[in-house]
Parts: sequence; structure tokens; C-alpha cells
Amino acid sequence: MGIVPLPSHIHYELLLQILERQTLPSLNPMSSEYSQAKQVVVSLRKALAHQKTLEDRCSRSDRQVEHRWSLNEHQPYR
Repeated sequence: MGIVPLPSHIHYELLLQILERQTLPSLNPMSSEYSQAKQVVVSLRKALAHQKTLEDRCSRSDRQVEHRWSLNEHQPYR
């Protein structure tokens, strides 16, 4: 079976660090913007968890996962 291209985990981590270290501290914790930014953090954490579940499923079905760093990496799919 072919390779399954997925985003590298570092992409999620970078976004989470920016949001948690820079965005959230810049907002008023009582504001709707803060609540929305927190929801983005929750959504990203869920997305990463879902991706890890997909990776596990691929591994169990002998599908190879390839973590991608960008769209510019052109490798033919098998």
C-alpha cells in the first residue's frame, strides 16, 4: 500500500506555542477574544490527537505514514 502524507507534529506544536505563549497573554481573560483563542487551542489539540489516532490506524494496517514539513516536498505517491 502507498505512503500516507501527514503534517509534521511540529506544525501543531508551533501554532500551540504561539497561541499559548503570545496570543492568550495579550488578551483579557474575560474577553470573548480570549475565549475564542482558547477554543482554537482546544481544536488544535483535538486535531493533533485525531492525527495520532489516524497514524496508529495506518500502522496497524501496514500503511506507512510520512510526516511532511511543507507542500513543496514533491515525492510521488505509491
